[in-house]
Amino acid sequence: MTVREILKMGDERLLRQAKPVTAFNTPELLAGIADMRETMIAANGAGLAAPQIGWDVQLVIFGTGQIIPRYPDAAPIPPTVLINPSITVIGDEMQNDWEGCLSVPGLRAVVPRPMKIRYTGVDALGQPIDRFAEGFHAKVVLHECDHLMGILYPMRVKDFSKFGYNSVLFPNLAPESDNGR
Repeated sequence: MTVREILKMGDERLLRQAKPVTAFNTPELLAGIADMRETMIAANGAGLAAPQIGWDVQLVIFGTGQIIPRYPDAAPIPPTVLINPSITVIGDEMQNDWEGCLSVPGLRAVVPRPMKIRYTGVDALGQPIDRFAEGFHAKVVLHECDHLMGILYPMRVKDFSKFGYNSVLFPNLAPESDNGR
């Protein structure tokens, strides 16, 4: 397992459409997932999409099963590997909440997202996943899946008066809060 470099906003690879995964339970796939998990944990992330480490496939991971230091008030999300995802929005209720991104270090913004979703796809073995999520869990899934379409959260910001540096917006956070963690 290796902690990989996380691509930063401005890198054109983050704007590409990721390709579907066609082979499951392969050494390459499992090693890539292990690297992603190590990278996400090392960066105190809530999730990570394969394009963020330069891997152009439809694969996201999220959740650690524990409280995430960057989001201390959020409920833990079960550790998940989601491949070739499909998302269905449930209802019209929206949430407007702060988001950050490991590819946009040191910044956060309020981003509108659906409150409830259903997500489907497969896991690393090719076994089906079909889950409902709401609140923070839904936000994380939507954020990571956006990466597979070449969308970074600043592209979804509606009110740029609620976009700025962590150290200014949240001065009580740890000093390292502007380095992407």
